Amino acid sequence: MRTTMVVRCFLLSIVCSAAYVMGASMYSTVADAVDAAHRAMWSRMIKDDGIMLDYTDRDGSAVIPSPEECGQSKPNAMGWWTPIENGGFFNGLYLPAVIERYRRTKNETDKAHAKKLASGLMLLASVSDVPGYIARGISTDGKTHYPAGSDDQTHPWFLGLYHYVKSDIPDAAEKAAIIKKMTAVADALKQNRWMSPCDGAFKGQNRGAFSGKGFRDASRLLFILRALYEVTGDDAWLTAYKAAAVEKPWKSDLDRLSICAEGCMRDKEIDIKTQQWIFAGSQASLVELVRLDNDESRCAAYREGIRKTAQFSAGVINMYRDFDNGSEPPFRLLDWRTVLNVNWKPQASMSEATTIALNQLRQVNLIDRTNQIVPRRDRESAQLRDPLAAAYIVAVSGDADIIAQNRQQIEAAIMHYDYPKIYGSLFFFAECAYYALPEK
Repeated sequence: MRTTMVVRCFLLSIVCSAAYVMGASMYSTVADAVDAAHRAMWSRMIKDDGIMLDYTDRDGSAVIPSPEECGQSKPNAMGWWTPIENGGFFNGLYLPAVIERYRRTKNETDKAHAKKLASGLMLLASVSDVPGYIARGISTDGKTHYPAGSDDQTHPWFLGLYHYVKSDIPDAAEKAAIIKKMTAVADALKQNRWMSPCDGAFKGQNRGAFSGKGFRDASRLLFILRALYEVTGDDAWLTAYKAAAVEKPWKSDLDRLSICAEGCMRDKEIDIKTQQWIFAGSQASLVELVRLDNDESRCAAYREGIRKTAQFSAGVINMYRDFDNGSEPPFRLLDWRTVLNVNWKPQASMSEATTIALNQLRQVNLIDRTNQIVPRRDRESAQLRDPLAAAYIVAVSGDADIIAQNRQQIEAAIMHYDYPKIYGSLFFFAECAYYALPEK
């Protein structure tokens, strides 16, 4: 009797454990969860101009910076912590997932969504007279934007449009226009020594570059060069790609192929565990390079980097369990004008702008931390953004063994969140992860 009771308790513990791992009992299947995320995304986060917002209230409302605020760099020159901070970044990473969704469904609404995201990316590259500049987002007048560009906005811009051009969605005219724009941006970046230029009062300055010695630098630059050859057929891009692969960046002990082979752990100056979202594009780039390149020595380096990065990210996915859907601390950035502009002052350089922006968020978080509350934005970042980004990094890797070992927790992570209640748009990584997984 005692043995039977022990066995029953053991079996019950397994059932409870499995239920906990799967979580998110509001969904019957992972496909249901993805559809919920998709509905939340398109009912709230995508503006009429086709550009994804960083966050909205639960009814879809958001305080969009005015043209005057963008021109004055309020709250800061990057637009950090506003709803229009990451249009190029988020649109570019999300677009391939929507393209894959359309490939599976052949639903005209999904096709229209992909076209809308692509048009948003094209708009971001068309509102400035600075060659190579990609805006972060657009103000209420349909053209004004914050002055700071960014490598984090520019690389996903290429990634998303590359996948769009390679799909069967755009017609010949749209495809030609996009390729022309991609070429113009790449040419300008090359002329600017692969640095991302700024606009407005910061013309002549740059924010971020692709020429550094980090994993993200190497993987992104090589992808851009190879992608340009793929869409243009211009041998000059292929020659540049091959040369860049064996070149050692300034102050680097390794060439770019060897850097890529080290995976995300190369970038030790970054807290990789809590910054998974900024490595997603690099992983996707290496995966695409393997598909495009017929040189086995280069592909071997890329596969090694993909494997190492996926293995690291697999250990981050389970952080989704810490997110409490019932917890309701305020998302204070909804009122960003009140909480950020109090610490505003004019900025003359990217360094000044960054210092001000970081201090602004620090002061906002202090409001909650003083009352021993973990800020809602921090919760969504640590317990949603990075676990879902990690899930995508593993799913997109194409490594059958790593995916098989982690598919259950990837799907559990996707099913965990009550998407209509999430303020930040980074739950788009749920769709990215799902549509990167091999179909069952």
